[in-house]
Amino acid sequence: MARLSPESIPDSQCPVISIDAMGGDRGPAAVVGGIVRAARKHPGISFVVHGDEAELGRLLRKRRILRGKFVIRHAGKTITMNAKPSYALRNGEGTSMWSAIESVRTGESLAAVSCGNTGALMAISMMRLRIAKGINRPAIACHWPSRNPAGSNILLDVGADVRADENDLLGYAIMGSEYARNGLGVKFPRIGLLNVGKEEHKGRKEIRAAFRMISEAARDHHFEFVGFVEGGDIPSDRVDVVVTDGFTGNITLKSVEGTAILIREFLGGAFRRSPMSRIGALLAYSSLRRLWLKIDPRRGNGGVFLGLNGTVVKSHGGADAVATAAAIELAIRLAKAGFSRNWGNGGKTGAGCGKPAWASA
Repeated sequence: MARLSPESIPDSQCPVISIDAMGGDRGPAAVVGGIVRAARKHPGISFVVHGDEAELGRLLRKRRILRGKFVIRHAGKTITMNAKPSYALRNGEGTSMWSAIESVRTGESLAAVSCGNTGALMAISMMRLRIAKGINRPAIACHWPSRNPAGSNILLDVGADVRADENDLLGYAIMGSEYARNGLGVKFPRIGLLNVGKEEHKGRKEIRAAFRMISEAARDHHFEFVGFVEGGDIPSDRVDVVVTDGFTGNITLKSVEGTAILIREFLGGAFRRSPMSRIGALLAYSSLRRLWLKIDPRRGNGGVFLGLNGTVVKSHGGADAVATAAAIELAIRLAKAGFSRNWGNGGKTGAGCGKPAWASA
């Protein structure tokens, strides 16, 4: 088992991140590739990597950049992508996902990242980390490219629960504002409620009820409620946080991811069509690359579980090394910002980045 040397024990700005290396469709090689990419950008970060020790040892120990920066926690079992949450709760102990969450629960790590089964990850996270005081139902929040100075807005829920009544939507608004404030540094977040129109009489009964409840809660929870917003407002500079149910949010997210990939394919086909178009592609290469870096769904990968006593980031199941690195970097930013300390404040997580228990093992 790899160990950290005393010299590499993380300081207050260099947290330990827990990684479920066996979840996802591409296997541990893609996850390790993401760890390497994240380590290049954040050289002081250390990792607790969970999964098959023999396989992970082969992948991790040949990466010189990770030398002295990781420890492997052996977990011989995995949770499949089609497993039901109830199955994961009954049989999750001993899996890489369970072990990764346990590292956050004990305070060994400040955040966990997994590419695994979303339902199973949420169920295990709720069971082991517990729901924060005052929260009715957790949500998953993602970052959305936008015209705001920060370059992104927050959309939630994107898949924690497909149903949401007015009380749930109110909770999402409050959690979204706290995430924007504590995790991203937006002092007075602007909240919008996603609907089929901006008029107050439009939408389902629970949507209209949520409109009134969020309006009344805005002052006490220190955010601005801008009212109903439509799909076209999600990337705008009109809002910082867009609230919706998990069914709508998940479909919206995956539709836009697919559209971004389609645009890239269309552009590639257009620039390969003739010799002149190839020349045009060469001349426009730097501009096209900057555009793709902004809209590449892999680089915005990572949904944060809100409402738990600990930080958990869900990476896309099909994530490659680039996408996995984005999710890990999101976890690093939240850990450095003290997000779990500011958010839950009820568990053992977020106590700082002191010496991990395994560093002197």
